[in-house]
Amino acid sequence: MSELFPRVRASFDAVFGGPPDLVARAPGRVNLIGEHTDYNDGFVLPVAIGAHTLVAARQRGDSQVNVVAVDFADALSSFSTNGTIAQSPEQPWSDYVRGVVFAMRAAGHELPGADLVIAGNVPQGSGLSSSASVVVAVATAFDAMAALELDPTAIATLAQSCECDFVGTKCGIMDQLVSARGVAGHAVLIDCRSLVCTPIPIPADTSILIVHSGVTRGLADGAYNERRAQCEDAAERLGVTKLRDATVPMLDAARSTLQPLTFQRARHVITENERTLAAAHALRNNDLVTLGSLMASSHDSMRVDFEITLPPVDQLVAELQSLIGPDGGARMTGGGFGGAVVAVMRSAQLPHVLAGLSYRTPSGDRPLVLEETASAGATVRRM
Repeated sequence: MSELFPRVRASFDAVFGGPPDLVARAPGRVNLIGEHTDYNDGFVLPVAIGAHTLVAARQRGDSQVNVVAVDFADALSSFSTNGTIAQSPEQPWSDYVRGVVFAMRAAGHELPGADLVIAGNVPQGSGLSSSASVVVAVATAFDAMAALELDPTAIATLAQSCECDFVGTKCGIMDQLVSARGVAGHAVLIDCRSLVCTPIPIPADTSILIVHSGVTRGLADGAYNERRAQCEDAAERLGVTKLRDATVPMLDAARSTLQPLTFQRARHVITENERTLAAAHALRNNDLVTLGSLMASSHDSMRVDFEITLPPVDQLVAELQSLIGPDGGARMTGGGFGGAVVAVMRSAQLPHVLAGLSYRTPSGDRPLVLEETASAGATVRRM
């Protein structure tokens, strides 16, 4: 199943005695293009990646939930599925489990108690959705234990509710949806209003490279939520429900009535939606030249209009683009202010790019480099 499975199984046996009933797996993701468009009801083009979270689970006969985090030195946190579910200031990692139970209960689902062990290999703070991977895996495990048979979109919506309503990160639906509904060998074009997911085949001779800038980011630190509020303000001033409904001519006509910052934020989102639809078309047609050009424009828009890149990230993008050449591209991926860069190229070019990459993180280290393939969404394996 995964190189993580022996660790999860050994920890479960050691802490709880005996095997789990099941193991749920949910992948992280990398977004090829479509940044800060999801919460504006726009379009995104993510890929579910091989890096993932595993949740080993065994149903209990009471309402107690005991959860062990392998990645936090086997720390243990406990709470009940009955009564009030509160955040844990001492163990904030456990809020991503508590919040799933909170969201599923709020939706009217009866949940059993459970013993859980969680481990993951999605780099944290990288813009690869480690948190979405966790909450989708936890929700998938509880769905299986409670025999709810929820569809992947429902699981993604509950997982998003956990992050937004319980943890406090005002994220969109993209991360959870592609983690739940990813398709092997495909990117997924997501309409974040209708939640319609359209698989887009990734050409067989195409490689996806993820390079971490070495600058760790955090969604809940304020800047992400600030950008979201600015987009909501822009939509209100333009007289639309969401920026998905605005056009460049509409924005240009209203420019004199908008604050410069509001104009810039809206311009990024409106043009990013256009770029995302064009990128899906280019990928479907095996046109990496056009895709690379769109990725470059996306990064420039994030840097100039949305102001969410940092100099080390810009440097890394420029170096990767130079190494790749015209047949592919690179851009920052994720919410911004650090994290990872995604690069798409012909597979024949990959050795040249890997050999030529000279970027060093701000601390002087070689960057974390992941060669990724498009993976399937969340799954359950019963023991």
